[in-house]
Amino acid sequence: MSKVSYYTEEGLKKLKEELDQLRDVERPKASQAIAEARDKGDLSENAEYDAAKEAQGLLEMKIAKLEETVANARIIDESQLDTSKALVLSTVKIRNQANKMEMKYTLVAESEADLKAGKISVTSPIGKGLLGKSVGDIAEVQVPNGTLKFEILEISRT
Repeated sequence: MSKVSYYTEEGLKKLKEELDQLRDVERPKASQAIAEARDKGDLSENAEYDAAKEAQGLLEMKIAKLEETVANARIIDESQLDTSKALVLSTVKIRNQANKMEMKYTLVAESEADLKAGKISVTSPIGKGLLGKSVGDIAEVQVPNGTLKFEILEISRT
C-alpha cells in the first residue's frame, strides 16, 4: 500500500520540478552514455558500459520513487487546520525542560525537512512528540540517550 504524504504547494512544486529534471534531462543523458559506451566495442569487458547501465538503473529507481511520491501527495489546505494543536505546517515554539533552551520549529512533511531552516519532519522523534499537543502541554520525546521533555509555549501558522 502506498503512503500518502502531505505537502505545501511549494513543496509539491519542488518535487515535480525534480521529477521533470530527472525525466527530461538526466534520462536522455544516461541513454547517451550507454550508447557511447556500447560504441566502444566488446560489451563483455566494457566497464564504462556496465557503469552506465548501473547508473541508468539507479536513475530509473529514483524516477519511479518520485513518481509514486507525487502520485500519493496531497496538498494541505492551511485555512482548514486547527490552530489550537500542533499539526503539519504548525510553527511550534518549545522550551526544553532540562536546560530551559527555547526553540522554534515548523512541522513539515519528511521530504521538506530542513533543520537549518527550522523545518523538522513530522516523522522525526521530536515531530512525532509535538503532533497533537496544545499550548501548555509537555511533550515527552524518546531519543537514543533518554527522554526529552518540551513545554509547548506557542503554536502558530506561517
